[in-house]
Amino acid sequence: MTRYLLRRTTGWLLMVVAVTNLTYFLAWAYLDPRSNYVGRRPPLSEQQIVNLLEPRNLDDGTPLLVRWWNWFSGVLFRWDWGVSPTGQSVNDQVAYRMWISAELMLGATILLTLIGIALGVYSASRQYRVGDRVAQGTSIITMNIPIVVAALGLVLLAIAFNGAVGTTVFYVTGASSPGVSGFFPTLVDTIQHLTLPTLALVIVGYAQYHFLQRSLLLDNIKSDYVRMARAKGLTKQQAIRKHALRTSLIPVTTQVAFSIPGIFTGAVLTESIFAWKGMGQYFIETISKNDINGVVAVAAFGAVMTAIGAILADIAVVVLDPRVRVS
Repeated sequence: MTRYLLRRTTGWLLMVVAVTNLTYFLAWAYLDPRSNYVGRRPPLSEQQIVNLLEPRNLDDGTPLLVRWWNWFSGVLFRWDWGVSPTGQSVNDQVAYRMWISAELMLGATILLTLIGIALGVYSASRQYRVGDRVAQGTSIITMNIPIVVAALGLVLLAIAFNGAVGTTVFYVTGASSPGVSGFFPTLVDTIQHLTLPTLALVIVGYAQYHFLQRSLLLDNIKSDYVRMARAKGLTKQQAIRKHALRTSLIPVTTQVAFSIPGIFTGAVLTESIFAWKGMGQYFIETISKNDINGVVAVAAFGAVMTAIGAILADIAVVVLDPRVRVS
């Protein structure tokens, strides 16, 4: 198992390096840091623009291979991902924003996964009954609600609720309030800010796991080994819980593992609506501001998270399915 994981990790590491370097060249082909200084009033001279961009390794007058080596050697030897055209450290931005996104997405991902799996098990064990039809109908409706509609609807409801009770119970923007200190006040403030975006993500996201779990579990309920367990005296619920569920969880667990990049790279629309300065919003900013180093750092970070998700998926399959053997 250890040797297998080392081989997989090495392969993913090489892929991340290749994709990151390719992204660097593509970013230079489509983005122009110089445009950040064009049209300023008073206008900047060509030499002034060069003086601003050259120390940041963003001057297109420098040969591309020289720019690439300066950037790559900085990452390789100093873990320095460079600066934006306006001088902001990419390292600082990513280090701060990834935890903002994780704070928003981690709880939502856990909740929508648990709710989806639980509903899938419930629906599959009561196929075509009233509970199954109600759960399926609700999931069909929620999965077709755009996140923008769900988020704005919750914002309007929260504003009305806050007005009705005469105090701010739910915050509709931002990740935290300024000036809050102490463990419990900070905890309460965080929950007040997290509730609405978390609900929005859960409402539109749980249905994918509900339908996947239901479909897989129905296939496994009809399999020979479950029928054998029923023949030995187990009830239907016991056979599902002890035998069918474990096998049907494998694809779901794999899908959850590959959702890890989304946890740390953020949800662009949700962060924009609720004004969370996470990785999703940062990615949009880097593109709009022609921040080549920022775009490459976000792409590299997403690739690393994808690799981690793939490795965790491999581990989950081995843990859940005793039939799998790794040489």
